[in-house]
Amino acid sequence: MTEDIEVSRRDAVRFPGISPRAYEHPVDRGALATLRAVPGFAQVVKAISGFYNERGERLMALASSIRVGPKQYPEIDRLRHECAGTLDLPSVPNVFVFQDPRLRAEAVGMDEPFIRLSTGLVELMSPDSLRFVLGHEMGHVLSGHAVYRTMMVRLISLQLSMSWTPVSALGIRAIIAALREWFRKAELSCDRAGLLCGQDPTAALRAQIQVAGGIDPARIDIPSFLQQASEYESVEDIRDSFLKLKFVETESHPFAVVRAAQLQRWAASAEYRAILAGDYPRRDGDKPGSDWKDDLKSAAQSYKESWNSSADPLTKVFSDVGEAVSGAAGKVWNKFGNGNGSGS
Repeated sequence: MTEDIEVSRRDAVRFPGISPRAYEHPVDRGALATLRAVPGFAQVVKAISGFYNERGERLMALASSIRVGPKQYPEIDRLRHECAGTLDLPSVPNVFVFQDPRLRAEAVGMDEPFIRLSTGLVELMSPDSLRFVLGHEMGHVLSGHAVYRTMMVRLISLQLSMSWTPVSALGIRAIIAALREWFRKAELSCDRAGLLCGQDPTAALRAQIQVAGGIDPARIDIPSFLQQASEYESVEDIRDSFLKLKFVETESHPFAVVRAAQLQRWAASAEYRAILAGDYPRRDGDKPGSDWKDDLKSAAQSYKESWNSSADPLTKVFSDVGEAVSGAAGKVWNKFGNGNGSGS
């Protein structure tokens, strides 16, 4: 990262008291609500919380990487404070830069989440794109995603050590699959948080192009890149549809072209413009998180809209099935929960 940055951006909009609901993708909240309903999930949360050593994780970051501050990566430190101020985080998360040529960034921890950036990402990305990445990770922190992502990482490790006990491994595998499906949707949410921090759709798109393999964004034609997303989403052969399902099943992130297309659509939406104008939900007006019925309804509506606009043959086949499942889930929720779930 060779370019210098301004200490502040006078024209940037800040969002005092913004609720994560302002930027969270509806399928993110719905997937999380479904995840919490997976049998055994509450018990797994309790068990993971019991043996996860967050203090050790922070000590390892302190011992093996560079903590960003006024005298260490000061340009990233200014971005760190800027993004935290834009999203009005209660506290500014620590950021560590670790040695890895790959483009990686993550929010880690349950009690005091912190952010890790790889040297490959820091060296390759411009300040504007790096601002988008930091905003993305701070979106994870504000939404509380770091808790569940940390669980997912620990469970994957635990699954490997328990492979000799088929019943236990199968149970953990089901929860890991649900966590991965949710986290893929959470990534779409936090791309939006990154855009709110940077307020520059082009810089956000450049960052996503670099993640996809664009070493120099100037050598990439943006319309052609977005055309790849259109082609991927509109395959006409059902065999390709099954392959898409197979490939995405074990991924923790959505594919690059899908993320780029989703974010550009949101950047052009009335919802994004309204947030920039100051019309967004505040944290002090949030309802308790135990009521998931609305989240499930909004997720079902989002899936329905996606199905209706998709040219993918398998997606269209699943459309009616999905609507039926959503309706059945709502009836079960009303019958046994009176519209309220029991939090974990």
